[in-house]
Amino acid sequence: MPDNLRVALPAAPDELESRPPAEADARRQIRITSRQALLGLVPILLGFRPEASAVILGTKPPRGTLKISLRYSLDDLAAPDVAAYNIGHALNVLTSQDSGLVMVIGYGPDAQVAPFIKLFREQAGKHNVRVRELLRVEGNRYWSYVCTDPTCCPPEGRPFDPAPDPVLTGLLPEGVPGVLASREALADLVAPLKGAAAHSMLLATQRAEASIQLVERARGSAGHSISRHPIAPAGIRAVQEAITSYRQSECTVSHDEAGWLLISLRDKWVRDDAWSRMEADHRQAHLRLWLDLTRLALPGSVAAPASLLAFVAWQSGNGALANVALDRALADDPDYEMAHILRRTLDCGMDPSKAKVPMTPEQVAESYTSSQRK
Repeated sequence: MPDNLRVALPAAPDELESRPPAEADARRQIRITSRQALLGLVPILLGFRPEASAVILGTKPPRGTLKISLRYSLDDLAAPDVAAYNIGHALNVLTSQDSGLVMVIGYGPDAQVAPFIKLFREQAGKHNVRVRELLRVEGNRYWSYVCTDPTCCPPEGRPFDPAPDPVLTGLLPEGVPGVLASREALADLVAPLKGAAAHSMLLATQRAEASIQLVERARGSAGHSISRHPIAPAGIRAVQEAITSYRQSECTVSHDEAGWLLISLRDKWVRDDAWSRMEADHRQAHLRLWLDLTRLALPGSVAAPASLLAFVAWQSGNGALANVALDRALADDPDYEMAHILRRTLDCGMDPSKAKVPMTPEQVAESYTSSQRK
């Protein structure tokens, strides 16, 4: 039984008000004292109910405070060599995060879960990682590969209520409206529009492209030199205005506004300026903005907003949302450098506290203006 697992919840508003400013980020420790509570915690940590998955929870001894959660698709681990590689990756991430005590939950039939559990157990000892619990979940029953007491863990499995504990809802990842039915439902949050809405966005994008072409022809006829970033000044202003609007209200962009923003973000100067403004204090507003634009983006314009969404999702501690955003970015542009950088960062299990903006807006401007002068 995971009687030493502790998870940190944000302090209640009244607690924050009663604390000195230096302690305003204090967090409450919630103790998980049963297998059922542990199983109720996992969907909240992920933001969705896992299926055909291996979930690894890394904790820091001796108090057992939760440090990191990792999820792998069991369908992707069917081949022993692939499973061994991913287990090695997981153990390297766990040790780098000082998580020497782990719990593993496999979601699926025993024939699929047991080989993974066996291999994980074997490799964990080589990495000085101690296994506290190994569970399998199928339907509304669970089995323990550690407990051998039939009164506690009967061979037919122990029934449990899969509903998440309401006390733990404060752990739901930002950007997720509640515990979703599956990872596919999470991916739907960033899926493209369909039907009439998609057609409306297509027309808006075509109008934006026509406007940009008119501006460029006017500049050319007036004798202006051709810039490598012709829409950067106007695009940067437009994106900055959208960022400010989302920070100040619960607004959404119109299709015409989105068309102009998305075409502007194709310019890496515009994208990098936006990236430099992703301060963590405004991450909830930024999540809404990039979720909206990622959904509205047409092929050829997805990679930038989806990568910015991935950055803010990682910054918010929502690795699952970050990964589905990166899936969309790389499907749109398999060579998109920002998406690859963020994917490597997430694969390393980098703590969200490290999600700092890479440059200031002034540094971004200097880097691009200096490159144009060469």
